[in-house]
Amino acid sequence: MEKTRTFPMRYTAFALSVLGLLITLPLSLSIGGWYILPLMFGVLTVMGVWDVSQRRRTVSRNYPILANVRYFLESIGPEIRQYFIQSDTEERPFSREQRTIVYQRAKDVLDKRPFGSQLGMYDEGYEWMNHSLKPAQLTNSDFRILIGKQCAKPYSASVFNISAMSFGSLSANAILSLNAGANKGHFYHDTGEGSISRYHREPGGDLVWEIGSGYFGCRHPDGTFSEDMFVANATLDQVKMIELKLSQGAKPGHGGILPGAKVTPEIAEARGVAVGEDVVSPASHSAFSTPIELLEFIERLRELSGGKPVGFKLAIGHPWEWFAIVKAMIQTGKKPDFIVVDGGEGGTGAAPLEFINRLGMPMQEALLLVHNTLVGTHLREDIAIGAAGKITSAFNIARTLALGADWCNSARGYMFALGCIQALNCHTGRCPSGVATQDPSRGNKLDVSDKSQRVYNFHKNTLNALQNLLEASGLNHPSELGPEHIIRRTSKTEAQSYMDLLPFLTPGALLEGKTGLRVFDKYWPEARPETFAPPEFVLQLRETKLH
Repeated sequence: MEKTRTFPMRYTAFALSVLGLLITLPLSLSIGGWYILPLMFGVLTVMGVWDVSQRRRTVSRNYPILANVRYFLESIGPEIRQYFIQSDTEERPFSREQRTIVYQRAKDVLDKRPFGSQLGMYDEGYEWMNHSLKPAQLTNSDFRILIGKQCAKPYSASVFNISAMSFGSLSANAILSLNAGANKGHFYHDTGEGSISRYHREPGGDLVWEIGSGYFGCRHPDGTFSEDMFVANATLDQVKMIELKLSQGAKPGHGGILPGAKVTPEIAEARGVAVGEDVVSPASHSAFSTPIELLEFIERLRELSGGKPVGFKLAIGHPWEWFAIVKAMIQTGKKPDFIVVDGGEGGTGAAPLEFINRLGMPMQEALLLVHNTLVGTHLREDIAIGAAGKITSAFNIARTLALGADWCNSARGYMFALGCIQALNCHTGRCPSGVATQDPSRGNKLDVSDKSQRVYNFHKNTLNALQNLLEASGLNHPSELGPEHIIRRTSKTEAQSYMDLLPFLTPGALLEGKTGLRVFDKYWPEARPETFAPPEFVLQLRETKLH
């Protein structure tokens, strides 16, 4: 076939730029002035020459100048959708309505809505709480739960706290603001696995020290656990509990590396590592390798801390691994004081797309599995349960407690309170609100006195809203919330309470083998306390596709 030899229209912008430069440059030189036109055409010409000369972007070579318009529009696509296209109730990942309620409560301004709900009350999945004809009257909203009842130093925790976010992920001023707000409101601030920095210490707020596989703040130079360094931090009066991180919802089963270029003297000081050297967080712990060793390690941490509550955080994956931990509790009699269930909804930690979207059990199913397992083995009364996963409102707290949690943590909710605008730049260091960045020119713009007050306000006003919900429902404390209080629409004509819709075990049912639930019937008998290894029948399935 004979090729057409006409001038390609896709080069029109480039050609017009060159032509404009050739015409306007002599004119401006001859008559003087009007240099803006040749300058503009000159810039476009240089851009076009660069586009056709470079070899990385084929679209730019085929569409010089015009391709840059496409790239620009593509780069601001998320902002365009967020501000002009998405509805107020579309969660991507948090809706405008969810963010606005946090902003309003953080600023302590009117958080009421006129003209009724914007939610589809007849859509499948819509949830609500039933109210009472005899409302309760509560004197305050400072709801608390005692954690570590058997410990020498139990901790009375708020039912709504700051979830794990490390210094290094968040800016220094963000950490200062969070801890100062927590100190004023008497709720706890989880350090994240980056350990306890000077910015956690300065305001004096209660800390839950999270220890991950990198053992930051309690490690030898080779990355293994150091008892001496652990004691130095764990015995601080400000540290109220120790949380061993087994996995997290944002990237379960995934390690990480902090490049040496980001290891500043302040980060190195907090983590106990060398300045300027790469820091690795392995995918698994080196201090233990079996469920029994895990519990022995927890018991040792409790002893070294002077009797403070010690527990672990995990995102649920293979059910037999969780069952193996519980069987180890039964066999040894050693138990954590608490467990924090992290939902697979993700969190502040940046992770590969597949991890964010498709890895890890969502909070509802994970929390229900953990709660049911402990109830079914008579362990629930001894172990408190916290939960985290997109919790930003009083109703989020209420439904989570109704599923079996004792308290809730929130990370992104408190980031919104700091001024986060959901720009989704957390992993780039270019956070426009100065929250998730280590760039001093950005982070230092975050005013600590103002933002710490907003953190305090958000906590206070959210718990005030929870108090209002409890009063309207005729309840006296969040601990009274149960599956009978939350209703979910299952079709346009049907709705059921969590009690009728979801499976809840009776005490001891798992030990008696009377669960009637496939996950327990299939995996519980095969789980072994001495190993995290999969059951034999699972290993056999991995050897063939003939299932």
